[in-house]
Amino acid sequence: MTSRIRRWVETDTGHRVPNHKSKCRHMHGHRYRWEVELEGEVVTQSGVSEEGMLMDFSDISEILNKYIHDVVDHAFIVYESDEEAVAALSLMGDEHRTLTVPFVPTAENLAKWAFEQVDTHIKTSYGNSLRLRAFHVRETPKSWATWYSES
Repeated sequence: MTSRIRRWVETDTGHRVPNHKSKCRHMHGHRYRWEVELEGEVVTQSGVSEEGMLMDFSDISEILNKYIHDVVDHAFIVYESDEEAVAALSLMGDEHRTLTVPFVPTAENLAKWAFEQVDTHIKTSYGNSLRLRAFHVRETPKSWATWYSES
């Protein structure tokens, strides 16, 4: 039997969807929630810190902070082919936090990106078949996107 756990961080992050038919084509921001979902067997090794867990929540938080929060919080995510936005952001100088990505920064694409940033860092030493099952990105309180592991 497997168990699943989730842990999340939140960021204030800007983006735009340059070809969008409505207002999302404008530069704007969201209070994003970046939520990791892990799956595996509960650690049964007696006496270890993770006994009874899949992975320590604080270890998950460290990963999310390093590879997601610290990269995109108070930053602007811009599609590399969005020439207008790239040009505008370049005027802000090197102090401006800009993350240039090779995709349109929709919630769906950001969920896939976040999954890829975190996946290789999810591991334990206890043989509990731990894996990153999914990454959920909440763009607004009513709007979520998820990228699932194919296996």
